Amino acid sequence: MQGKIALEEHFVTPALEGIVSGVGWIPEEWRRVLDRLEDVEERLREMDRLGIELAVLSLASFGVQDVPEPERAVARAREANDALAEIVAARPDRFAGFAALPMQDPAAAAEELERAVRELGLRGALVNGYSSLGDLETGVYYDDERYLPFWERLESLGVPFYLHPRNPLPGQRRIYEGRSELLGPTWAFAVETGTHALRLITSGLFDRFPGLTIVLGHLGEFLPFALPRLEQRLSHLPHVVLEKPATQYLRDNFYVTTSGNNHTASLIGILLELGADRLLFAADYPFEEMADGAEWFDSVPISERDRLKIGRTNAERLLGL
Repeated sequence: MQGKIALEEHFVTPALEGIVSGVGWIPEEWRRVLDRLEDVEERLREMDRLGIELAVLSLASFGVQDVPEPERAVARAREANDALAEIVAARPDRFAGFAALPMQDPAAAAEELERAVRELGLRGALVNGYSSLGDLETGVYYDDERYLPFWERLESLGVPFYLHPRNPLPGQRRIYEGRSELLGPTWAFAVETGTHALRLITSGLFDRFPGLTIVLGHLGEFLPFALPRLEQRLSHLPHVVLEKPATQYLRDNFYVTTSGNNHTASLIGILLELGADRLLFAADYPFEEMADGAEWFDSVPISERDRLKIGRTNAERLLGL
C-alpha cells in the first residue's frame, strides 16, 4: 500500500543520547540504533521504498520519563520538542511529531503539551510509561488525582496521548529475577503498559473526561484479548463504579497500533473486537525493521477498505492531517 502513515517511529539527537535506553543491546548494536535514530536520509529512503508517506516521530524511550528530577525533566522535554519541531519543519511533507512531556510535574507537562501543540505544531504526545520521581525506584502513574488538570488540558486540546512502554519499577521485578530475557519487549513492556492503561480505565478517568484519546502500541499490549474477562470480573466488585462496560472504553477512548507486532491472527482478532476504525499502522523504527512491519501489513489478508483505514485515513482523522 502506498501512502501509509506510521505512528510510532522514534528519533533522538546527539545531545539527547543520554536519556534514551540501550538496556538489552550489546554496545555495537546500540550504536547502530542510535545512528539510525539520528539519521534522516536513510529513514526517508526506507520510507520511499516501503510506501510510507509520513512518519510520526517521537523521542526514543525511556526518554524524559527516566529523568527523576522534575526541573531537569522539564528542560529535557523542551529541548527534545524544539529539536523535533525543527526536523518536522524541514520536511513537513514526510514527518509529524509527538511531544515528549515532563510528567514528573503535571502542571509543567500541561504547559509543555500546549506549547508543543499550539506553537510547535506537534500532533499530540508520546509518554514512556510511568515517570520516575526523585529517584529511579519511585514512579508515579497517571491515574493519580494530581494529573486531573493535565488530562483536562489534553482533552481541551483534542490531541492523542500515546502510552508507550517501559519496564516495571526496579523494586517490582521479583517475578523476572533470573529470567531477565522476559523484561523489555519480550513480555514485561506489555504487562506494565497494559496494567497502566487499566488503571486509567478503572479510575473513572474516561467518565470524567470522555473526549480523551489514548494510543497503545504493539496491538494493544494484550488488552484487546483480556478485557472481556476483566469486565466480567469487575462486575462483581462493588467499589468499581464505571458508567460503561470496561470494553466500551477501549472502543471509545483508545486506538491500537501494529508497531512491532506483525501477527496476522492477532490483527484479525482485534478487528473483530474493536473494528477497523480503532487500528493504526506503525513500524516502531528503528527498534524494529521498517520493512518487517510494512511488508507484512501490505500483504495481510484484510479488505482493501480496512487496509486504507488502518494504513492512512484513521491517522489522518486522529491527527488532523
